[in-house]
Amino acid sequence: MTRFSPVAPGDPYRYGVYLRPDPRTCMAVTRITTHVRAQFGLVSAGAFPPHATLVGSEHLGRDEDTIVDAVTKALVPLTAFPVVNQGIRRPGRGVIFDVHHLADGAPNTSFVELAAAVDAAVASLRIPAADPEPNRFDPATFRAHLSLASHDLYERPELGDEVEEFVRGLGVEAPAMFPGDTVDLYRTCADDWSGRWWHTLTWEHLHTWRLPAPTP
Repeated sequence: MTRFSPVAPGDPYRYGVYLRPDPRTCMAVTRITTHVRAQFGLVSAGAFPPHATLVGSEHLGRDEDTIVDAVTKALVPLTAFPVVNQGIRRPGRGVIFDVHHLADGAPNTSFVELAAAVDAAVASLRIPAADPEPNRFDPATFRAHLSLASHDLYERPELGDEVEEFVRGLGVEAPAMFPGDTVDLYRTCADDWSGRWWHTLTWEHLHTWRLPAPTP
């Protein structure tokens, strides 16, 4: 059965395809974002389920079965891979768990290849929409991460140091490594994608893919 899909540019629906961390890492992210919201009123990182974005906020003007089919085909040649959590980092305004790099500091090329495959899968399904501005995949700038405090720090940059100190002080532990084997599709909705979307964001899980273990 074909599920609901948007039919016109400017509607409130967007789609995201995300790598889901293991349950313990998800729990750590949720605990941290909950405390950040309770202490500072910052909500953007906790507005989504814990995830590392592969493609996000995509306006895909086709039925959702078509999206599932396209991503399914793109994932066929891919296998699960180890993801290293380098811990709390602050690469810009936000505070994150860095899951982009391997233990030796090199980029996790399997992560980059996964994002590239998903981006290519949905490329032909995109239709123009005014908001949000396109954020196209670029392997040179892609950085896999799990957000702990994010977009609302652009409105409150003076809180950056304090929030980072607070997050580190929570002492919430996350696994140093987890399998990159779970990919999720979500439908998201907001009243205004050009503004403070995180205050009205809602989402619905649509589909899960499991990447197989590599052949020994």
